[in-house]
Amino acid sequence: MKSRQLVAGNWKMNLTKQEAQSLLAEISGMMADEIHGNMPVVLFPSFPYLMMTATQLQSDPRLKTGAQNCSVEKSGAFTGEVSAEMLASCGVGYVLAGHSERRAYYGETDLIVAQKVLRILQAGMIPVFCCGESLDEREKGRHFETVQRQIEAVTAALNEEQYAKLVVAYEPVWAIGTGKTATAEQAGEMHSFIRGLLKMQFSQAADQTTILYGGSCNEKNAAELFRTSDVDGGLIGGASLQSRSFISIVKSLP
Repeated sequence: MKSRQLVAGNWKMNLTKQEAQSLLAEISGMMADEIHGNMPVVLFPSFPYLMMTATQLQSDPRLKTGAQNCSVEKSGAFTGEVSAEMLASCGVGYVLAGHSERRAYYGETDLIVAQKVLRILQAGMIPVFCCGESLDEREKGRHFETVQRQIEAVTAALNEEQYAKLVVAYEPVWAIGTGKTATAEQAGEMHSFIRGLLKMQFSQAADQTTILYGGSCNEKNAAELFRTSDVDGGLIGGASLQSRSFISIVKSLP
């Protein structure tokens, strides 16, 4: 039985090249000294640093390189876009799809997200599919409805073999970059709901799906969140830009 545990660090649009190099060196050094076991840890730097990241992390098989986005197109006249095949050729193993910021700021629809997930899989990488509700949707009691719609748009496009490679990240949008965090009870309730949805389509295979929590998880609340049923790790934002904070979160997994 494979382990469901995973921690990912999304650096978003931060750090100069020199700062990224230093952070990579700090994280890889702390991983070697302090982290035991084979749980994967994925770092998602900005596009210019992907090959540098893959090279710096290659000495530790637990450390993986992820990309924050990819195009729905395979190739062609799409200035400024980056294809899944390009990412795979640069040593990328994971790609985010449907992050709340992509949905909110760049108009990515459920259909676009599903297309990206398929492109990532076709290129031989692992999609980290993000889903989650806004503050308005939660306050109106529509959070389950929103997450179900987002999930079904993706899983309807996958066969069981493709689904087996999927990682899901639940992002309560109202808790990203706001300092707010879902309580362990709220996180556990949604994670259990997500696994239930997955089981409806993929039966027992859903028991092995990694479901990450991605809403202002930090070194102070990580341990409580990670002890919660069906929370298998975290998609970490701001705290992943500080090596000690990030490694503390990795060490919080039971």
